[in-house]
Amino acid sequence: MGITEIAGLILLGVALVITYFAWRRIRLLREGGVHVALRKRFDDRGRGWHLGVGHYRGDEFAWFRVLSLGTGPDEMLSRDGLEIDTRREPTGPEAYAMPAGATVLRCRSTGGEVEIAMGPDALTGFLSWLESAPPGRSIPWAS
Repeated sequence: MGITEIAGLILLGVALVITYFAWRRIRLLREGGVHVALRKRFDDRGRGWHLGVGHYRGDEFAWFRVLSLGTGPDEMLSRDGLEIDTRREPTGPEAYAMPAGATVLRCRSTGGEVEIAMGPDALTGFLSWLESAPPGRSIPWAS
């Protein structure tokens, strides 16, 4: 097998991976997803953010990382016990990794702390989802 065939196979593999990522992102968004950036490790330099798509699944918010080969959610946030600690605007170096006009929420739950960043429309939907609750269930502090 010559160098041309090897280079062709490598290019074909790269094209297939890019096509898969594009197809996955479009599929997640068409199923009612919203653009959300998330990080679990906090860094003052603005590092650690991952772009993804979030889905509301009843009492859970499922987050799928955009650049992932996995088929399931990478993070699940349960509405029970989820509270927003702080709300802020993105700082200079981290703004590149977030949706346009994003607001950053530092949330606390039974699984630990997480920061999520989303645009104004997605934020309104997230806060509405967080504050809504079936009758008889307590509503966590959400704003």
